[in-house]
Amino acid sequence: MFITVRTRKSLGEVRQRFEEAAAERKFGVLGTHDVGDRLRAKGLSFDRKFYVYEVCNPVAAKKVLDTNVRIGTALPCRVSIYTDGGEVVLETLKPTTMLAMFGEPTLDGTARDIEAAIESIMKEAAK
Repeated sequence: MFITVRTRKSLGEVRQRFEEAAAERKFGVLGTHDVGDRLRAKGLSFDRKFYVYEVCNPVAAKKVLDTNVRIGTALPCRVSIYTDGGEVVLETLKPTTMLAMFGEPTLDGTARDIEAAIESIMKEAAK
C-alpha cells in the first residue's frame, strides 16, 4: 500500500534532491506544505519536521482525467518527507492502490509507470 524509503542524509539534502529528481523525470512540484510548522503555528505540540510534496506528471494526469475526471480527487500525488529519529523518511501511497479504487483497468499501466517513477524519485533523493 505504501512506498517507503529511509535515509541518513540530512533533511535539507533530501528535500533538495527530491525536487531535482522530480524535475529530471518530468514531474512538477505543485506545492510543498510544512505541516509541522502549521501545526506549531496553531499552538499544537509537534516536534518533528514533516513536509508534504504534491507532485504531478502532466501527461499522465491528462490521461487519467480524460478517462475519469473523478480521479482528480486523488491528484496530485503526495509524498511525505519527515524525520523519524536519526532518519529521514520519504513515503507515499502507491498510485496503483489509489487508482484501483476507481475501477479503471485501462489505467493500470499508467499507474504502474507513475508508481515506478515516483519510487525512483524517492530513492534518488535518499542516495
